[in-house]
Amino acid sequence: MFRLIGWQRSAHFTAVLQALFVTFLWSTSWVLIKIGLQDIPPLTFAGLRYGLAFLCLLPFFWRGGGVAEVRQLDRSGWLRLLALGVVYYAVTQGTQFVGLNYLPAVSVNVMLGFTSVVVALLGLGFLGERPSLWQWLGMLAALGGGLLYFYPVQIPQAQLIGFVVVGVGVLANAGSAVLGRAINRVGHLRPLTVTTVSMGVGSSLLLGAGLATQGLPVLSWQSWAMVSWLALVNTAFAFTLWNHSLRTLSAMESSIINNTMAV
Repeated sequence: MFRLIGWQRSAHFTAVLQALFVTFLWSTSWVLIKIGLQDIPPLTFAGLRYGLAFLCLLPFFWRGGGVAEVRQLDRSGWLRLLALGVVYYAVTQGTQFVGLNYLPAVSVNVMLGFTSVVVALLGLGFLGERPSLWQWLGMLAALGGGLLYFYPVQIPQAQLIGFVVVGVGVLANAGSAVLGRAINRVGHLRPLTVTTVSMGVGSSLLLGAGLATQGLPVLSWQSWAMVSWLALVNTAFAFTLWNHSLRTLSAMESSIINNTMAV
């Protein structure tokens, strides 16, 4: 009995460490994205990052039996994966790239901190996951810090579209956190399968929208190196590890850990 309890705590602690490591990797993305946006349009940039990451994951998906897994999905399972791809990658990541084109990285990050409030409410209603008292207090502290950061509220006209876009991204980020937790906690699909399929859907939409509206500029080798690093390490590896942690962490826990990027 005690061994079982100890193992459960160990598994939860490991998931927390995994999520914190992923959050660290994602925090480095903000600086790289701001630099890359000087030469690459936002939607095209996002499409290249996630499209290349999808191609990197594809061989592991095929060799690891991913095709057999998705063939066993019913209509509901497919719809969930497709929805995750649209909401988590196409909308959430797309709005973040566009938002970073108009706002400082810190402002975007602090705004995304408000995601925890929405996740707590959605997780309570759709997942039946009730946050603890300490989680509520931590969320309120983070919310208060975000409000203090923007106080007094003075939005320059040139940044207004950025705040609106990131506001949409906050809602999409919260929805994808709950949906991702719902898919991963069941454990029917491996994290690699969830990541590959959903990322393939989202990256196709991002890259298609970017090429159609913004085109593909001539990229230097430095820009390609930056996109490649973001795709391989901060996306293909990081998102797979993140989905693995969602098998154990609640939607609220993962959202709170994700907010540590602001630090």
